Amino acid sequence: MPALVIRQFGAAADVLGLDCEPMAQVGLGEVRVRILAAPINPADLNWIDGTYGTRPILPATPGTEAVGEVIESNATALTVGTRVIFLSYAHGWQTQRVVRAEELLAVPADLPVSDLAMLKVNPATAWRILHDFVALRPGAVVVQNAANSGVGRCVIQIAHALGLRTINMVRQQALADELRACGADLVCGDDETGKEEALSYLRALGARASLALNAVGGESALRQLDLLEEAATQVTYGAMGRRSLTIPNKFLIFRDIRFRGFWLTHWLARASPSERGETYASLLDLLRQGKLQQPVDSMHPLDSFRQALLRINASDRNGKILFVPTEGTGCGI
Repeated sequence: MPALVIRQFGAAADVLGLDCEPMAQVGLGEVRVRILAAPINPADLNWIDGTYGTRPILPATPGTEAVGEVIESNATALTVGTRVIFLSYAHGWQTQRVVRAEELLAVPADLPVSDLAMLKVNPATAWRILHDFVALRPGAVVVQNAANSGVGRCVIQIAHALGLRTINMVRQQALADELRACGADLVCGDDETGKEEALSYLRALGARASLALNAVGGESALRQLDLLEEAATQVTYGAMGRRSLTIPNKFLIFRDIRFRGFWLTHWLARASPSERGETYASLLDLLRQGKLQQPVDSMHPLDSFRQALLRINASDRNGKILFVPTEGTGCGI
C-alpha cells in the first residue's frame, strides 16, 4: 500500500518519502477506508519537523485530516460506500487506512471531496473559538490576527454568517479586497498604524471588541488587547510568530482581560459524540449554503509529493495543496 512516510524528524522535503506499507487486516469494530483527498496543513509540516504539540513514534505517515470512503467494514455503524472524515489523527497521506469506526464521522457524499477533506481542522477551529469562550450576540466585534490564514478566513465567513463584526489584522494589505469579499468588516495592518485604524473603527461603532483571536503571539497579540472591552477574552490557538505572549500587568489588574488557549485535538478528544456531530452538521450546512469556502490551489498524487511541497511556498499559491491518493501510485520514490 503506497504511503508517504517519515523515518526521522526534519524539513518535509528532506525526510518525506514514498514507501510500500503492509496492508492491515480489518478487525472487529474496524473499517478499511480508501483515502480520497488529504490537505497539507501548516501543522503537518510542524509534525514532520518535530515541533508540533505531539511527536509521533517513527516511522509514521503524516496528514492531520482527510476524507475517504469505507471499502470494507467489520463494524455495524459504518457500511461500505459511506463517505467519512477522520476525527482522530488521520495519517491521511496514504491510499488506505484501517481504523476503528468510532474514530470516523459520516459525511454527505454529494459535497465536493476537496471541501470535505478540509472540513475537520480550520472550519471546526473557527467555529469552536467563536462559540466556546464568549457568548457573542449579533453585532459583537471580534478581532483577529493572521486573518488571511486558513482559520482566519473561516472565522471571517462564520462570523459573517452569525451576524458578528470582524476586525482583521494582516501583514499584507494587498489581501484586503480578498478578505472583504469573504465578509470581513475591517481589514488593517498588523502594526501600530493598523491598531489606530481599528480604534477609529471601534469609536465610530461606540463599542470595543468582545473577543480576540491570536494565532501569532508576541507584539501582534499585545496589539489586540488595546481593542478589547473590559473583562473580554483573548484566545490563543496558534503561534505562527514563534514569539511568546508576555502580558503587561495593566491588562490583568485594571482591565480584567482573560486569556485562554484552544487546541482542536483536545476538543475532539473531550467533546461528546453529539457535540462533535452538532459542530460538523452546522459547518456542513454553511458549506451547502455557499457561506463557507476554502480555495484549493492544486491537487497532487502521492508520487508528486515533491511538487506539492514546492507549491507550499510558491508566491502565486492561492489556497490549499491537497494530496489525492490513487491505487496506481508507485512506491519507493
